[in-house]
Amino acid sequence: MRRPGSVDLMLGATIVIWAFNITVTKYVLTHGFQPLAYGAIRYGAAALLAVAATFALERSLRVGGRRSLMLIAAASIFLLVNQFSFVYALKLGSATTVALILGMTPIFAAIMASVVGLERLGGQFWIATGIGCAGVALVALGSGGDLSSDLGGDLLAIVLAMSWAAYSVTIAPLMRHYSPYRISAVVLLVMWIPFVAASSPQIASQDYASLGWLVWVGLAFAIVGPLFLTNLLWFTAIHRVGPSRATLFANVQPFVAAVFAFLILSERLHWLQVVGGATILAGIVLERRWRQARSEPAPAGVPLPRVPDEGAKPPALVRVEPVEGDLDQVGRVAADDGGGREQAPVGKREADVEVDVGRTDSR
Repeated sequence: MRRPGSVDLMLGATIVIWAFNITVTKYVLTHGFQPLAYGAIRYGAAALLAVAATFALERSLRVGGRRSLMLIAAASIFLLVNQFSFVYALKLGSATTVALILGMTPIFAAIMASVVGLERLGGQFWIATGIGCAGVALVALGSGGDLSSDLGGDLLAIVLAMSWAAYSVTIAPLMRHYSPYRISAVVLLVMWIPFVAASSPQIASQDYASLGWLVWVGLAFAIVGPLFLTNLLWFTAIHRVGPSRATLFANVQPFVAAVFAFLILSERLHWLQVVGGATILAGIVLERRWRQARSEPAPAGVPLPRVPDEGAKPPALVRVEPVEGDLDQVGRVAADDGGGREQAPVGKREADVEVDVGRTDSR
């Protein structure tokens, strides 16, 4: 069995940081920080970090083309909804409840990606997803009566999962033109403007002097880890394997977050949650093995696929790990952008991408 690749490590680190952030945010919100004041300060600082890193690496934040700007706007809206839902779901509910419901993110992402034509999902993906969701259900059963302790928190957690799935699908086409550094900086900056405007009453009324030092440490982690570092890791992983494949790894987040909540917040951890976490991991491992089997070369004696007609238009190509998806939609995005597209500098991208910009056929 091959060792985990770079994408696996990026996704694993992202999930651990996100899971720990749920516990950290719950702690901060129960120790004096108002939800919107906390969220606006986090995103303002994270946006500055992302902009500084992008300028240091690429010397530009330019994003050109009408379609790219529309995608940036849509991604910013989804992220804004996501963060409103995040802080208030944790304010009203438990860290474990929010983490459990976030396990539905892969289902939402797969449906959205299929609807827009970004990916074509095979039966094996749905089997792996079903196994992962079964694990989420076991984790939920293990939480007992605490799962529905607050209906408002539960509903906001569902909106949280749906908005993150929509955000992940929306930024996928942008990754074919720009580096994750630039997309992260631009989306964070655009989203923060309406976020801070809506949060201004709580920012003004927040009693900062009453906050303990551990609350400030939690805020620092919540800025650098979940908002700055993981955005770069997550964007790069989506670029390489697609939103549905990347969000499949998010199934392990409920179990990891439940462990953190148990150790730090003393929230209940049932043996069914342990079994559910193992089932979630099984779904991820099976998907990886099936994907690896599909990418292996055909054995001797097996005829190779038919060589395409030289006169036919070439499809969009991605020189990265195999992705089971339909990339024609992304090719049309590139065609719409036309001359306004600006490629990230060589050496600053995680993977080189070649797009057939002349392709304009529709389905």
